[in-house]
Amino acid sequence: MSINVIGAGLAGCEAAWQIANRGISVNLFEMKPHKFTPAHKNENFAELVCSNSFKADRFDSAAGLLKEEMRILGSLLLQCADACRVPAGGALAVDREKFSYFVTEKIRQHPLINIVEKEIEKVPPDSITIVATGPLTTEKLSNEIFNLCGGLLSFFDAAAPIITADSIDMERAFFASRYNKGDDNAYINCPLNKAEYESFYNELISAQRANLHGVDVQNLQIYEGCMPVEIMAQRGKDTLRFGPMKPVGIIDPKTSKRPWAVLQLRMENIEKTLYNMVGFQTNLKFGEQKRVFSIIPALKNAEFVRYGVMHRNTFINSPKVLKADFNLKSGSNIFFAGQITGVEGYMESAASGIMAGINAARKFNGERSVILPKETMIGALCNYISVGGYGDFQPMGANFGILSELNPIVKDKKARYEAFSNRSIKILKESCGIL
Repeated sequence: MSINVIGAGLAGCEAAWQIANRGISVNLFEMKPHKFTPAHKNENFAELVCSNSFKADRFDSAAGLLKEEMRILGSLLLQCADACRVPAGGALAVDREKFSYFVTEKIRQHPLINIVEKEIEKVPPDSITIVATGPLTTEKLSNEIFNLCGGLLSFFDAAAPIITADSIDMERAFFASRYNKGDDNAYINCPLNKAEYESFYNELISAQRANLHGVDVQNLQIYEGCMPVEIMAQRGKDTLRFGPMKPVGIIDPKTSKRPWAVLQLRMENIEKTLYNMVGFQTNLKFGEQKRVFSIIPALKNAEFVRYGVMHRNTFINSPKVLKADFNLKSGSNIFFAGQITGVEGYMESAASGIMAGINAARKFNGERSVILPKETMIGALCNYISVGGYGDFQPMGANFGILSELNPIVKDKKARYEAFSNRSIKILKESCGIL
């Protein structure tokens, strides 16, 4: 007897790892290398399509707390991430190629994980199965999930371009982290004065966009964190200066002044040969990306190794169909995990895979599911996908706002975040006895 996991992405790999480490054999189904989605290129598992950053690593941040909880629960992905991290200030960023390779090797070497390279079109009805096919689930399986759950929602997600380090004009750029926090070599900053910014802005808002098979991009439902930069810019001339191009906390050493606007480039690999354009997700045509982004002085000769793209994304109406253990409310053998459940972000998806794996294994052994307390970040995310918020269900990433309030309430922001984190880890460690 085995448990099935469909999809070897972030959530699927974590789920398979948790199950196998509990002595249960796993059939891990992955359609690569025989078939790829429009956004995936790498044959390895846990491929990072958008950013190579897992966000903040500070213990007193929501993203950092989530990762600390995952480490306590034995996260496979964080083991691999720590082994191939690249400097990124206060964030945990990785060499994406090495990261996927490390995860794949760990999964393939586990004696209880059987890799099945096959596209799945139907969810097996009689075996315990975790569906972790991600935001680019194939059409046939999407139809199957729609029939199982109803109410599949669709939107489009975007990725930022990646450029070569040696094509950046360092006479017009400089290394620095915002407010001098973390490694000063983590980011390359490309400053613009007012005239340069306005020239760039005017070309950006009028640039030609790629056709998404007749879809009106303006009216699509898109995560704010993945909003194409050209659509964001249309909200107003200063929108980018208060968003991805904000100059706050950055001083240009050549002028000793804060730039009017700044584009940050984050290291993409350990060798420091590639950098991605932070916050510059885009749906511009490839030629237009080259033309418009090269207006930024430091990128006048930029060599693009990957242009930004947009791709389809789907998630289910989880509060109506999923319990907090990621099992269908109908009580079947089917679990879901990952971004398809409405958790937003790499680590959030992976964390859902951990919990789905733990609870699928417990169901296999005839044990009751484990629901972590809402005072923990993972527990709060699990609660959110099963309950939702106000109005239509929208994806949610880790944030302190979804945690149960402190008692007594701590007013100072920094002290409050530290208190949230300390309480969460204490409660999680106390809960580990039942895991």
